Amino acid sequence: METLTFGKWKLTWLNGGVTHLDGGAMFGVVPKALWSKRYPVNDKNQIELRTDPILVQTEERNILIEAGLGKGKLSEKQRRNYGATEESSVEEDLHKIGLTPEDIDTVIMTHLHFDHVCGLTKWDAEKNKYASVFPNATIYATEVEWNEMRNPNIRSRNTYWEMNWQGIEDQVKTFQGETTIINGIKMIHTGGHSDGHAIIEMTQGEESLIHMADLMPTHAHSPSLWVLAYDDFPMTSIEAKEKWIKEGIRRNAWFTFYHDAFYRAVKWNESFEIHEKIERIR
Repeated sequence: METLTFGKWKLTWLNGGVTHLDGGAMFGVVPKALWSKRYPVNDKNQIELRTDPILVQTEERNILIEAGLGKGKLSEKQRRNYGATEESSVEEDLHKIGLTPEDIDTVIMTHLHFDHVCGLTKWDAEKNKYASVFPNATIYATEVEWNEMRNPNIRSRNTYWEMNWQGIEDQVKTFQGETTIINGIKMIHTGGHSDGHAIIEMTQGEESLIHMADLMPTHAHSPSLWVLAYDDFPMTSIEAKEKWIKEGIRRNAWFTFYHDAFYRAVKWNESFEIHEKIERIR
């Protein structure tokens, strides 16, 4: 498990599973001749995308960013369509560092698409219903996202699934605009990828970290115009990327990733050259 020391806090990437999605969909209108130079593609035109939650351990809190693919949540057809070759082992990874799912007190959900949220619930055979994986956690999401999760439209119902919100309703805390989770961690509603999408801004003294979530799912998505075909509001994504990537570079911030198969975190200089990085151990 890769880690990053951020001020007095420790970030650890947990194994949330892996998907392989169409490269053209992941890079939208960008020609393959361009994006394939930055990110490898297989013979099915798929790119590898992790779904790895980030555990943030502060002096007093155990905070999880995103939740992974979970276990046993995808049908055989879904595993094939999403190129899901590995399920989550978040619980096992937590045990390796001396924690259990019950020790997680906060879960930050940038949005609630299936590849981020499946790991929040599991089937409880005794109660014959879905139950929370992290029963002691407050789960944060934007109000817009939570509402659409439970009332999806004809497009979004393919990614907002009832089994992923059943069992956690009493744990969810929503917000509008922005909210401070704890001193040094803020969620900011951006929209773009989904109407309720949010990013995460962290500060420790003079240090900064920005988690762009699916506005920038991999390091190869750093150009502002390189947005996903999956984005519901691409111009909003572009505007948010223009603002926050430039701001992060100005502050020499870490940019962290949930989906990147090669980098866990990077720092760019003003020429968009990586000058610090944490690589994923493959």
